[in-house]
Amino acid sequence: MSFDPKHMPLIQLNNGQRIPQLGLGVYKLEAAGAADLVAAALDTGYRRIDTAAIYQNETEVGQGIRQSSVPREDIYVTTKIWNDRQGYESTFDAVEESLERLNIEYVDMLLIHWPAPAQDKFVDTWAAFEEVIKTGKVRGIGVSNFHPMHLHRLLEAGGTVPALNQVELHPALQQPELRAYNSSHGIATEAWSPLARGRFHNEALIVKIAQKHGKTPTQVIIRWHVQLGNLVIPKTAHRERLLENISVFDFNLDEPDMAAISTLDSGFRTGPNPEEFN
Repeated sequence: MSFDPKHMPLIQLNNGQRIPQLGLGVYKLEAAGAADLVAAALDTGYRRIDTAAIYQNETEVGQGIRQSSVPREDIYVTTKIWNDRQGYESTFDAVEESLERLNIEYVDMLLIHWPAPAQDKFVDTWAAFEEVIKTGKVRGIGVSNFHPMHLHRLLEAGGTVPALNQVELHPALQQPELRAYNSSHGIATEAWSPLARGRFHNEALIVKIAQKHGKTPTQVIIRWHVQLGNLVIPKTAHRERLLENISVFDFNLDEPDMAAISTLDSGFRTGPNPEEFN
């Protein structure tokens, strides 16, 4: 079985791109099986893959794209530059290295992986992004793990407004203020760790909602993201879960469901605080 990509909602970004709302994240996906899993995801109906230099699987992601029968122009590829490559000059080299590892002519979205505020280089890094996009090797630019204070500095510097901001976001860390800030500036919000690394698989409230809709807890959480308007990139290393994760467009959570899930927000993080991570 597979998912028909025609049923995937496309989100309009502020740069004119239309991005599939749901994609495959490959964080911690071991290189040995990454190519086959990416190819399987594309064959299942995924049209968006999210990787990063620090994941050490860009090479295999590129292989998976080439293994698939899906044309490159139909696949939305995101990668990110790591903290140790921030700064105006080093950014250009980092982009070339990612493209070489991926072995593709361009990436659809390039992100600054973390603001790394103690380094104080992300404004210069962004200036390099604005130059790189002119080359056609990068078609969209955005950020990851940026809080409003970091975004404000970019916006103050003028130039391009990020197309999206990829942040940790799940029922235990719903980030309403950050989502509102993004929205008010035309920045799409994308959720990483959207399932909180399985934290809610046995959560009674989620299980009850899942039973009500004849879906799995995972599908309920992904559907919650979709209805909030988030871009979402659930990761899996298991082929059998690829179809489960993407099969969330045939049901709707009602207002009581959404209200109940909103009560799970506790400020819990699975990853570091962006204000402290460098």
